[in-house]
Amino acid sequence: MPWFKNLIKISTTILNQPSSKSITPFASAPLTQFFLQFTKDYSTNIGSKHAGLEPTKTEEKPRIVVLGSGWGGCRLMKDIDTNIYDVVCVSPRNHMVFTPLLASTCVGTLEFRSVTEHIGRIQPAISREPSSYFFLANCTGIDFDKHMVQCQTVTKGVETLEPWNFNISYDKLVIASGAQALTFGIKGVKEHATFLREVYHAQEIRRKLLLNLMISDVPGVTEEEKRRLLHCVVVGGGPTGVEFSGELSDFILRDVHQRYSHVKDYIRVTLIEANEILSSFDDRLRVYATKQLTKSGVRLVRGLVQDVQPEKIILSDGTDVPYGLLVWSTGVGPSPFVNSLDIPKAKGRIGIDEWLRVPSVQDVFSIGDCSGFLESTGKQVLPALAQVAEQQGKYLASMINRMGKEDGGHANSAKNMNVGNPFIYKHLGSMATIGRYKALVDLRESKEAKGVSIAGFTSLLVWRSAYLTRVVSWRNRFYVLINWLTTLIFGRDISRI
Repeated sequence: MPWFKNLIKISTTILNQPSSKSITPFASAPLTQFFLQFTKDYSTNIGSKHAGLEPTKTEEKPRIVVLGSGWGGCRLMKDIDTNIYDVVCVSPRNHMVFTPLLASTCVGTLEFRSVTEHIGRIQPAISREPSSYFFLANCTGIDFDKHMVQCQTVTKGVETLEPWNFNISYDKLVIASGAQALTFGIKGVKEHATFLREVYHAQEIRRKLLLNLMISDVPGVTEEEKRRLLHCVVVGGGPTGVEFSGELSDFILRDVHQRYSHVKDYIRVTLIEANEILSSFDDRLRVYATKQLTKSGVRLVRGLVQDVQPEKIILSDGTDVPYGLLVWSTGVGPSPFVNSLDIPKAKGRIGIDEWLRVPSVQDVFSIGDCSGFLESTGKQVLPALAQVAEQQGKYLASMINRMGKEDGGHANSAKNMNVGNPFIYKHLGSMATIGRYKALVDLRESKEAKGVSIAGFTSLLVWRSAYLTRVVSWRNRFYVLINWLTTLIFGRDISRI
């Protein structure tokens, strides 16, 4: 950080002046003196070989380090007993994203603040306790023998800052770093497509959609270019792709036809899927979803994407599909960080046992999309779902709290401890909206099992009620409810970027 180093040099020079008379009135102010003394003290340690958080002492509270701020990590931090542990969270984002509602923010059904929750609200100790922290950083490596994680600050988009490397010693480590979007190695996906996993993805989709609507109305734009600019292509027929297509079709039918009447006949939505849409849902629900999406104007195409170019995608049969907006939602896979870890893997994920422990190392656990049961456990790798991560986070917090109460919180102190019953996942069902005030609710425990499967407006009420209760804070529940009611009465508004 060049600017910070220069500031330290200036402050050190001021403090080293021979007489206080030569110090300016600003520099002699008490608050300024305190700051200058802090920077001087900090400058003496700026080259420290072991900058970071040192191992905890026996008389201190043990430290639990959580990598990630997704469903699993946030549920664990929410339930962890801060009277027993100090909590340190390392993540490239300082908030949790309520991913099931993310598609709704792209077209103004919900505002972005409605689907995020700050880490400090989820676990207040991070904001209040002197030894609990949140660090906006990525974990770059883990030394399992030394119980230490290596981190680097996130400075992407800030030209004046250089990344800062630091270490954190842990007593218990929970890897909940999630997964990344799958591209299947297809050329051009990362460069030209937009994913839908983070708030900034939804903001980019909204920005592109609004920009294309504005540009297509400019005099001189050809008919062919208008059709391309206003062609929204969604790749991936899972819940995210279907929900976004449904939201987009609703936006077109209700809002574009009213507010952008000059170009209303040009905008269209195409959903491309290699197999069946919503493959994990009941067959009757899939047929219902197909009919409703088609009725809403969504064109369903079965095919494989072979190449992605700046203004078109090429399918495996040679078909060219021009686009103005391309949203990629084809599932998730292991991140480069997970791949870099030298520990046993399960289908590319971090291998865990029945108690969510990484068995090859001490005091390390893993939950969420980045983890999977080892083959030796006899259990299937669980799907990358929010409910899986949340249940794992709740279970693991309870187990680690119990360890702490039985004096097993510090490093290497719980080797032979009885940790209780193993984790058992209970599938609570699958839900998805499909637009036109309709949704799907599949309450079967598995694809082969029998159970309740409903569709239509009643399902939408169930879907919204279920997710409204899952939003973390009452403040956000209020935002979501007001947004839904406002949208129902007045329509969407994507003009606020």
